[in-house]
Amino acid sequence: MSEKINLPPKHIAIIMDGNGRWATARNLPRSAGHKEGAKAVRRVIEAAPELGIDFITLYAFSTENWSRPKEEIDTLMDLLEKTLDEYQKSATKQNLRIWVSGEREPLPYNILQKIDKLVQSTASHTGLTVNLALNYGARQEIIHAVNQLLAQGKKQISAQDIATHLYQPQLPEPELIIRTSAEQRLSNFLLWQAAYSEFYFTSVLWPDFDKEELKKAVLDYQHRQRRFGGV
Repeated sequence: MSEKINLPPKHIAIIMDGNGRWATARNLPRSAGHKEGAKAVRRVIEAAPELGIDFITLYAFSTENWSRPKEEIDTLMDLLEKTLDEYQKSATKQNLRIWVSGEREPLPYNILQKIDKLVQSTASHTGLTVNLALNYGARQEIIHAVNQLLAQGKKQISAQDIATHLYQPQLPEPELIIRTSAEQRLSNFLLWQAAYSEFYFTSVLWPDFDKEELKKAVLDYQHRQRRFGGV
């Protein structure tokens, strides 16, 4: 009997890990790794539609990342601002729709302005949806949903209630979650949505991730048996 091949994942989520190690291995400052990581983001966004992917969530900045040295955080915020400006220019050409998942505070005001402008200006686009997990933490997302429901006077909360009050309730659950740099953990990423996700771990550092590496992950996913608790 021939092996059943899955369709390409509709939604891929990526934990982009290894920027610092990439830079350290080359005796470069960590900021150089983050800049190269931004180039990898561009490569993946360009490649995703060709592989049949409709949604991609990128773990851009976690709530835990605020504990990093101020110099590194400042570098990341500067890079984020430049990236948002770049998306503002390229999103129309690529027909990208941009969403952002995460808490607004304590992101800088100028960053929030650019986020709002980008999300609004791409809302009608019909191509790849890029969901930036920015100042994001999965536990915080679930707490956010529960607090919203409590504020509505809910006495009993269902799984569907929580699902419809997440940061992006219209976002389908990811069929595939990729983590680079050989680490094998979720790091507070999409804990609710990952209930039946497949995981793909690679030793490739994020700045070296490209279309071919993305294709490897998709092909690996397509050859897996997905049972969802069944036989």
